[in-house]
Amino acid sequence: MSAIEKPGEYPYTRGIKPDAGVWTMGQYGGFGTPRETNERFKMLLAQGLTGFSVALDLPTQLGLDSDHPLAQGEVGRVGVAIDSLADIEILMDQIPLEKISQVRTTANSIGYIWAAMFIALAEQRGVDPNQFGMFIQNDVLKEYIARGTQIFPAEAGLKLSVDVIEYIARDIPKWVPLAMSGYHIRESGSDAIQEVAFTFANAREYLDKALERGVTIDQVAPTLFTFLSSNIEFLPEIAKFRAARRTWARIAREKYHAKDPRSEQLRIFAFTAGSSLTAHQPMNNVVRTTVEMLAAALGGIQTMHVSAFDEALGVPTEEAAMLALRTQQVVAFETGVLDGVDLLAGSYEIEKMTDELAEKMWQLLEDIEKRGGALECINNGWFSKELSEKAYQFSMDVESGKRKVVGVNIFQAESPPFKPFAIDPQSEIDQVASLKKLKANRDNEAVKIALANVGAAAKAGENVVGPCVVAVKAYATVGEIVDQLREVYGKWRPNTTF
Repeated sequence: MSAIEKPGEYPYTRGIKPDAGVWTMGQYGGFGTPRETNERFKMLLAQGLTGFSVALDLPTQLGLDSDHPLAQGEVGRVGVAIDSLADIEILMDQIPLEKISQVRTTANSIGYIWAAMFIALAEQRGVDPNQFGMFIQNDVLKEYIARGTQIFPAEAGLKLSVDVIEYIARDIPKWVPLAMSGYHIRESGSDAIQEVAFTFANAREYLDKALERGVTIDQVAPTLFTFLSSNIEFLPEIAKFRAARRTWARIAREKYHAKDPRSEQLRIFAFTAGSSLTAHQPMNNVVRTTVEMLAAALGGIQTMHVSAFDEALGVPTEEAAMLALRTQQVVAFETGVLDGVDLLAGSYEIEKMTDELAEKMWQLLEDIEKRGGALECINNGWFSKELSEKAYQFSMDVESGKRKVVGVNIFQAESPPFKPFAIDPQSEIDQVASLKKLKANRDNEAVKIALANVGAAAKAGENVVGPCVVAVKAYATVGEIVDQLREVYGKWRPNTTF
C-alpha cells in the first residue's frame, strides 16, 4: 500500500481540504410547468436545501419546444419544461440568485442555451453572474456513450460544450462550466473503474480543445466538478472516491503540468444510484440510499443528492423528496461523520482497494488514449460495446441470483399499496398554451435577426454563447436555437449497431 498523505496534500487521496466541512446539500427535481417546480424548490429551500438540480423534461434536453409534435405526451413528465427565458423567470421567481450556492442542471446537449438563459436572467435582475453559483453539467460526450439525449454529431456536440467552457473561464470564473459525468456511465452498467476512467477520458477531450483556444489548464481545471454515482457497494465506493481524486491529481500534474494546486483537486458531486432503487418494496430504497450517501460522505465529496425512495416509480412525491433531504441532514449532523477528514484512512481494506482502483483507472485511461481517445471510442462504438457487455452481465447476475437484491430475487413479498406522484395532464396543455402566447407577443423580427446571428457564428466556427445570450433575451426558444444550429451541424446518427 502507498504511504498515506495528509488531507489537503497531493495527490489528495484523503480529500482536497485539510479539514471537514458540510457538503452542499442538493436535491434533483423538476416536473410539469416552471411554476409547479418553483413551488417545490421554494419548499425545499425553506427546509435547509443549499443548492438544487433542475431536472429538465426530455423534449427540453433534446432541443424540442413543448409544441413540437415529437414532444407530445412527454412535456413536463421526467422534469420541468423550459422553452424560453420566460420559463426561467418563472422557475426562479422569488428565489434570490445571490443566496444560492449552486443551481445545477442536466443540460448537456443544450448547455450553451442554459448558460445563456442564466446570464440573461442575471442581467435582467442586475446581479453579477459571479455572485451566485451556476453548475452546468454540459458533458455531452457521455450522452453518446450512456444516456442518449445527444442532438448533433459528436464533433459538433464537443465544440458547443467547449464554447461554454471557454466563455465561462474568461467571463464568469465563479461558475462550473463542466461536470465531468460518470454517473450516467455507471447507471448504464459500468463498474467503478470504467465509471471514472471513461469520465476522465471525456474530460481530456474537453480540456484539449479548450487549451487549443488559448484557455490555460489553470483557468479551467479549478472550476470543474465530477459527477459520480454512489453505489450500494459500501467500502468499494468509499475507495472509488479516494482513487478518483488521486487519478485526477496525476492527470492534472503529469499530463497537463498544472501549476495551480486547485487544478489537481477533484471536486465531487455524488448522487445516490438510481439503478439500485427498486419498484418492489420501495421503502427498502430508504435503506439503500442511506448506505450510499454514507459511503459518499466518508469518501469526502463536496456536493450530494440523495434519491427519493419512490423514484423507481416516477417523479418523487413531496414527502419522499423531503425524506431524502432529511437523510442527508441526519447523517451530516447526528452521526459524527464530519468530526474528521477521511475517517477510514489507514484501514487495510480501504487502502488496498484505493490503490488497486487507482492503478486500474490509470491503466484503462492509458488504454483509451492508445485507442485514439474518447471521441474515437465514441465514434467507433467501443465505449458503448463495453457498457453493453457489463450491463448484460449485471442483468444475468440478478436473474440467476448470483447478485442478491432484497425484495426482487430474495425475500420477496407483496408491497403495500403505494400511490406514486402523478403529473397533471393539464400541465402540458398549460405549457403549450404559454409557449404559443409567447411566440405571438414577442418581437419576432428581433428573434429572426438574433437566430440568424447564432447560425452565422456557428458557420464561422465562433463561440455561440454570446449570440445565444442575445437570442435568449429576445425570447427565442430552445427549439428555435437548436434548429438554427442543426442547419449548420446536421443531426446525430448512430454509426454502430449491436
